[in-house]
Amino acid sequence: MRVTTQRRVVEVTPTESAYVRRGVPATAHVAGHPVHAALVPFPIVCFTLALLTDVAYWQSGTLMWQHFSAWLLFVGIVMGGLAALFGLVDMLSRDRLRSDRNAIVHGVGNVIVLLLALVNNLVHARDGWTSVVPWGLTLSALTVLGMIVTVWFGRDMVFREGVGVRYDV
Repeated sequence: MRVTTQRRVVEVTPTESAYVRRGVPATAHVAGHPVHAALVPFPIVCFTLALLTDVAYWQSGTLMWQHFSAWLLFVGIVMGGLAALFGLVDMLSRDRLRSDRNAIVHGVGNVIVLLLALVNNLVHARDGWTSVVPWGLTLSALTVLGMIVTVWFGRDMVFREGVGVRYDV
């Protein structure tokens, strides 16, 4: 079977052809690019950097790192909320996604991650050392660990199920 993309022709084995047919294009897209997938890297980077800046504050005591953490958490929550909104649009508009266990775990897990980040941001709003050590640092670590799990499920949906992938056949 031959699959033609915009740039090249790819030879696909019979086993892979069943995989290709399972693609689930994103409902929320701009010029064919899924909005959810475009927004997801922002909270990943922000929450990971918030953990690193919390560690830097814990080790140095320099207040600048605590401010960086608070802003990174805020931006991560806003962008994560937008990503969740577009992910929800994609999920609710596709029957196959509404019944997919990975999609449900991914969505619920991301809501939990955003709630952890929100609580963490409220903790970071306190003054000085107690805003980071020990609870801010602990919540940042839990947020990143939860995010690793939900990213695993999200990437699994993309690579195994073709969710958010559009095949021009």
